[in-house]
Amino acid sequence: MKNNSYKNTHSFVNITFLFLISLFFISSCDKEENIQEVPSYIHIEDLILTTNSSEGANTHNITDVWVYVESDSEIEFRGTYPLPATIPLLKTDSTKIYIRAGIKDNGIAGTRVRYSFYKTFETDVFLVKDSIVNINPNFEYVSNANFEIENFEGVGTNIDTTIKSDIDFEIETEGGNKYAHAILDDDNLIFEVATEEFENLPQVGAPVYIELDYKSNHDFMVGAYINYPFSVVNRELLWVTPKEDWNKIYINMTGTVSEAIDNTSLKFYINMFRTDTTQDAWIEFDNFKLVY
Repeated sequence: MKNNSYKNTHSFVNITFLFLISLFFISSCDKEENIQEVPSYIHIEDLILTTNSSEGANTHNITDVWVYVESDSEIEFRGTYPLPATIPLLKTDSTKIYIRAGIKDNGIAGTRVRYSFYKTFETDVFLVKDSIVNINPNFEYVSNANFEIENFEGVGTNIDTTIKSDIDFEIETEGGNKYAHAILDDDNLIFEVATEEFENLPQVGAPVYIELDYKSNHDFMVGAYINYPFSVVNRELLWVTPKEDWNKIYINMTGTVSEAIDNTSLKFYINMFRTDTTQDAWIEFDNFKLVY
């Protein structure tokens, strides 16, 4: 009996010891999993676009930032953030930050993309845990971008009404800035303007965008007339919704241009068709840029 009692006691001690060891490791693992490293932060409230005379006005509608951080000689993507943004980073000390400008492609919130015609903004910051560093990015256009611009500031325009249009537009001035204004009233139903014809625009998926500042009380269409040797194709692209205040939209024409194989030229248009004859329909627009 004595021997059996000793064996049982010895086994119990071993089991208890193993159980306590297991609890220790489990507790240690739980503590490690619950430990969260304290991040540093960058905050982006305001940003600007700097342009030169050949690039037109510096209006923009940058809605997001795509943030990258240099780490161990590699550039790591840290996420996309709507503005204004406070961004946590598990980094400290001197750090190089790269920021790409994000836009709503075709003005659609669900199609947020990096705008390929703005340069990446780079800056060196000193990050401290649980502290915020403010960054105010200054974006510029890429150096190889090409522009066709109508800002209504010169003599004559390279945008004109088409034969479809019931009315012409007028040039108005506000705060020293000129812009186009058109109103459909009385029996007038259609307003349409088109650019000059453009030849040899880049294809094979090369980016082509229209930038447009506008406000209106009626939706309107942006599209392209594609000229072929024996025909003209009307490619309707995007319905733009009304805005009471000035708004900027980036219209992606890449697919339209690239798919126009063997075209002789293209021209782009704005068309507003008044659907309610009991109300006037008006549009104002400025800083039309074809960027490619």
